[in-house]
Amino acid sequence: MPTVEPLSSGGGLDDRVPFLARLESEDRAALLTLGRELSFASRSALLHQHEPSSHVLLILHGWTKVTASAENGYEALLALRGPGDIVGESAALTGRPRSATVTALAPVRASVIEHGRFRAFVAHSPTVSLKLLGLASDRTRAADQRRLEFASMSVRERFAVLLLDLLHTHGRRTDEGIEIDVPLSKQELAGAVGASREMVQRLLKDLRTRGIVITGRRALVIVRPSALRRIAGTPQPTPVPSRTPATALRSARQDTPAP
Repeated sequence: MPTVEPLSSGGGLDDRVPFLARLESEDRAALLTLGRELSFASRSALLHQHEPSSHVLLILHGWTKVTASAENGYEALLALRGPGDIVGESAALTGRPRSATVTALAPVRASVIEHGRFRAFVAHSPTVSLKLLGLASDRTRAADQRRLEFASMSVRERFAVLLLDLLHTHGRRTDEGIEIDVPLSKQELAGAVGASREMVQRLLKDLRTRGIVITGRRALVIVRPSALRRIAGTPQPTPVPSRTPATALRSARQDTPAP
């Protein structure tokens, strides 16, 4: 998977910095020893919306999508979570049913921690609880900012912004361009921008015709990022840097005995 540095406009941590990367090495090691490691096949559900909470997951390898379904069947893509991220923590802490479904986009390995053990660990560690609170705040702030941005954009502009975000967080340079190294279907892309699958299909066809992207079966290569920036109204280019949290996660796992 690619390594991409989290981008933050505020100079501090933002929602793209995973939970384990926020912790000191001792806290990471102690937290990981509480769980047991499980593997999940591609496209299998790790957590289900509306189910009661019994555990939290710390993702060690692979990427997942977080989705929520409305009563009419429409499914929204809320986020992508990968190495170092925590999922299921909100339901574990509040005791409410899960608000979203988490599905593996590729084979995933995760540490499963029973919610009682997780809550006790957080209750006895003010530093970890503050880091968890900071993560929740950053995620809420990012979601609010995105809603504000999207409210003033057309679907075409929202789609360009989404592709640029994926380029920064999941971009891998190839001879053809920058490949989005996470497998998302047209329906999942549509769910991320509040559009229909047919609309996304038309937008992708237009971008292909103009030589901006190359598409294949769940493969997407950005050939001309500058054209996407013009569509999105963000003309200033941003380089694709390297992401550091994965390094912190590897270090934590090396320091931690197998659960």
